[in-house]
Amino acid sequence: MSVNYAAGLSPYANKGVCGLPEVFDSPEEVRAKVETLAQLIKESQYMVVHSGAGISTSVGIPDFRGPKGVWTLEEKGELPHFDTTFEDARPSLTHMALLGLQRAGYVKYLISQNVDGLHVRSGFPRDILSELHGNMFVEQCEKCGRQYVREKVIGVMGLKPTGRYCDVVRSRGLRACRGKLISTILDWEDSLPVRDLNKADEASRRADLALTLGTSLQIKPSGDLPLLTKRNGGKVVIVNLQPTKHDKHAHICIHSYVDEVMKQLMELLGLDIPKWEGPTVCESSTPTSEHSNDHKVINKAFNKVCHVAAPLLKALFITICPRSHSYRSRL
Repeated sequence: MSVNYAAGLSPYANKGVCGLPEVFDSPEEVRAKVETLAQLIKESQYMVVHSGAGISTSVGIPDFRGPKGVWTLEEKGELPHFDTTFEDARPSLTHMALLGLQRAGYVKYLISQNVDGLHVRSGFPRDILSELHGNMFVEQCEKCGRQYVREKVIGVMGLKPTGRYCDVVRSRGLRACRGKLISTILDWEDSLPVRDLNKADEASRRADLALTLGTSLQIKPSGDLPLLTKRNGGKVVIVNLQPTKHDKHAHICIHSYVDEVMKQLMELLGLDIPKWEGPTVCESSTPTSEHSNDHKVINKAFNKVCHVAAPLLKALFITICPRSHSYRSRL
């Protein structure tokens, strides 16, 4: 639960501005803005999405700076309310819509500040996903860098050892790596994962459209990444109920529930929202196994036909051209 995640962090004074009032656009305004967003997406060559805690509130995981967020209630001396655990939480409509947009070729890269693991559990490809603050279900070998996605929450935070060891076999005849596995969850003063941050930075600079969903964009450097798109001539679209620090840089600001925006967006794009069928981990965005297997089957069948047909064709060739049979057959 996000409250347990928050409780596991070290004390920290500067948690950003909490409890800002929410703003709601009229249904007509939302529709008009989503129509504009849909057109921008159709015209985009490289869209990057930035997601925050606001995309998980509809499935019972509290955000941090909303009116009922963890940090907001903490400032008031109140305890947050939660409706689910990380293990039991199901991806929201927004999580699944993003998967649909990725499969349709619209989302090229996803940058998330969330630790709930719902992007990974939804089936979103991990090779085009940067989880800048870690994942409650992922532990990593501090020696070789191999990551393990678990079914249960790791239970350790702050990049600390989990008590398990890496089982990657380095080469034939050598024992497994046996490096210590550590959590991927950052504490306040921990540095962001270099590989994820570099990929997020590169994607943000390359993007011609940055779509931010459910994030106040307050935490650096994650919150400033959409500005890289803006500085390189791209557009920024912000979907959030509260004002963000970068609203003035946005081409459009949509003040509505993220799930409602994504539902309308998928309808306008003529796309179905994939159904969630349980936790699914997808490592690569490149179609490999199914298509590769098809090619293997076709090649195998072709070779078999050639093997059977070659003697018959050779005999036919000798019959028709008896003086040419001394030449080596190419079949």
